[in-house]
Amino acid sequence: MRLATIRTATGTRAVRIDGSQAVETGDADVRAVLERADWSAHAASAAGPAHPVDGLDYAPLVPAPEKILCVGQNYRDHIAEMGNEPPAYPTIFAKFAPALVGAFDDIVLPAASDAVDYEAELAVVIGRPGRDIAEDEALAHVAGYTIMNDISARGYHGRPHPLAPPFAYDWLASKGLDTFSPLGPGITPAWFVHDPQALSVRMWRNGELEQDGNTRDMIFSVARLIAAASATMMLEPGDVIATGTPAGVGVAQGKAIGDGDALRVEIGGLGVLSNRVRTAVAVPTPVV
Repeated sequence: MRLATIRTATGTRAVRIDGSQAVETGDADVRAVLERADWSAHAASAAGPAHPVDGLDYAPLVPAPEKILCVGQNYRDHIAEMGNEPPAYPTIFAKFAPALVGAFDDIVLPAASDAVDYEAELAVVIGRPGRDIAEDEALAHVAGYTIMNDISARGYHGRPHPLAPPFAYDWLASKGLDTFSPLGPGITPAWFVHDPQALSVRMWRNGELEQDGNTRDMIFSVARLIAAASATMMLEPGDVIATGTPAGVGVAQGKAIGDGDALRVEIGGLGVLSNRVRTAVAVPTPVV
């Protein structure tokens, strides 16, 4: 069983995907499903309208999570390629819902964006609320796992800042732009993922493999990240935590994505993100 949020003629709908069929659960989206105390039983027994899986219009898995938390610098090989030192504690920053798009939607680059990059990341979706969660209990709060591509405008990322590195990164301006976070296609429930620290992470650009990592190489495990985040805030059903990216990002290779590029991300057996990049057309300000 996998859950997803799809677009229909009457709005978004949560669906349970079984083989070639996607069955509506009666909820507006996956967050609404997860807010039910009996969400897994509810989803498993749903018998709403069915749609063929081929041709589904995937919305962002959780279109409007209360929180989108992202983790920077969580793979040693990526930290090394960026010339940084491993952090002592998880580096957590936030995004907002307009950054999210569906698994096959376009990524739209602002006309003024510069040196835009990709970052394939395992994403965790919270299913059980909690605050000050112990690390050894953290995985019990996970509803399931999905994929995020954390698009980053490196030109914004490295703008001059009054503080010295490693605190000079403008995370929100770089990574929080509209459409810069494809998320999906579905949530694979946690009980189907034997070990979240043993998943391959791969990203292709125009058919060329750019990133080829594994979640076992994280500095801070999924459980540690949940514990760290919950130490400062209540985690709620539908919250998304993106767990960082392995080596192979474009900036380390002198590369940037641009108009027409095709990006593909696969993580373990969680599905595929396949997004086309396009550049927004600048609209002149009207003269009044």
